[in-house]
This record gives sequence, structure tokens and C-alpha cells, in this order.
Amino acid sequence: MSIITLTTDFGCKDHFVGALKGKIFSENPEVHIVDISHDIDLFNISEASYVINASYSSFPKGTVHLIGVDNERNQETQHIAMQWNDHYFICADNGILSILTQKINPQKIVEINIHDRLPSHSTAMDVFITVANHLSKGGSLNVVGKEIKEIKILNELQPAVANDLSSIKGYVVYIDHFGNCVTNISNKLFSDVGKNRPFEIKFGTKSIKKIHQSYSDFNIRENYTLKDYEGEKLALFNEAGFLEIAIYKSNPKTTGTARSLLGLKYRDVININFK
Repeated sequence: MSIITLTTDFGCKDHFVGALKGKIFSENPEVHIVDISHDIDLFNISEASYVINASYSSFPKGTVHLIGVDNERNQETQHIAMQWNDHYFICADNGILSILTQKINPQKIVEINIHDRLPSHSTAMDVFITVANHLSKGGSLNVVGKEIKEIKILNELQPAVANDLSSIKGYVVYIDHFGNCVTNISNKLFSDVGKNRPFEIKFGTKSIKKIHQSYSDFNIRENYTLKDYEGEKLALFNEAGFLEIAIYKSNPKTTGTARSLLGLKYRDVININFK
């Protein structure tokens, strides 16, 4: 079974996503298409990078991941296809994949060079579709591009560790449907720098001094129930392994969210100070 996943900033109001799928099926009617997200903030490669990193491992080896975010080809940005951890990724070389390559070296990367083989009116997504269908059918990367050794690194919003290892400075890089604010501080970085020392997570005038193991991980006081903790702020490492600032039982219509109650937004600084 061949699978192609789609991650774009196209939204669902217009015809773009449906047309994209139609083109894939026209060339490859047996393929399975899975939508990861079409609600990436416009041109937000940091958000797209997080979403891809958080989702790819849920799919079987050999899955092709097509990423349509800030995908225009120009003098500074080429189109690439990468085999990594036995998955395939197709996108513009704009830094989206660098979160993956920081952890595991790619098996192969090619700069896509089939543009002149397609009709002159072909779009970037037409190129990506052709490559995705080729790879989903077991085709070789060498057929669609010239091998390269490096890709662009996403330097924006990278976490920073103090020289004396007393703190980590990170950023909110994603806000999910529940209003939970995901940072780019990984569990591994926290453990490597913190080495089990006491800590304080600070953002604005607020702070948290505990990492929860789950959203409901509260020390329930006498005569209290979990219901009494709804609306409490908390921090935990999510399934993708990144620090998340959340509100227990967050709901924008009732309890509120980390975004609304704590005032957090994309790019906000999160500091972890160790003692």
C-alpha cells in the first residue's frame, strides 16, 4: 500500500486541496492520500516543520510526505526530495526539514530537476505531485533530481543554552486546536542541560516549577476533585517530545486556553532557569 501525506497552508475554503488530490489520483488512482494539515499559518515554515516532525512517525516506512508551504522555486530556494529514516519528503529547500536532519542524517537528498520535462504552465505543486507519485510507486530519487549533501537550516527561533548552562531560551512555535502552546525546547535538551536540577519555567510575569506527566497530573487536595483544577496552567512534554504550556481542560468557549489566559502567542520567549 502506497501512502502520500499532505501538509499545506492552503486552508479548506478554496478548491486547492481538492484539486491537488484530484491531480494525484489522476496519475496514481491506487494511492492512499492522508491529510496531515491544511491549516498551517501562511508561509510559516517553523509551524510546518513542527507538524511534520510530530506526525511523520505515525506512518509506515516508505510513506511519501508532500509539503506545500512557502513552496515557490526561485534563485535562493530550490525544490528537494529527501529520503530520511525510510520516509520520503518533498518540499522547497527553505529549512522545513532541518528539524529532522538535526536528529538523524538523511539517507539521500536530491535537488529536483524535472521542471523542464513538465508543461510550461506547471506549478510547484505539479512538480511535487509528479515526484510524489514516482516515489510512491517505488521509483528512485536519482530519476527526479541530482544528489546534494546539505539542505538549508532553519535558523529562526532556535533554542539557545546559556554558556554556563544555567538556562535555556526557547520560543512558542505552534499553537494547537486546544490553544496549547508548543515550544521548541525538547525533552532531550531539557534533560541534557538540566541534569535533574530544580528549575523554573518563565514566560512574561508567570512561571511554572513542575513538569506534569499528563494533563491531569495534579496533587489533588482533600475535598477537591480534578474538576476544581480546570483552568490551571501546566507544563509537560507532549507526544512529539517538546515542552508545551497548557491549561487543564482548555476550551476557548469556557475554561479558556494558554493563549487567552496566559497571553502566549507565536514567537513568544519561554525561559527555563536552573538552580
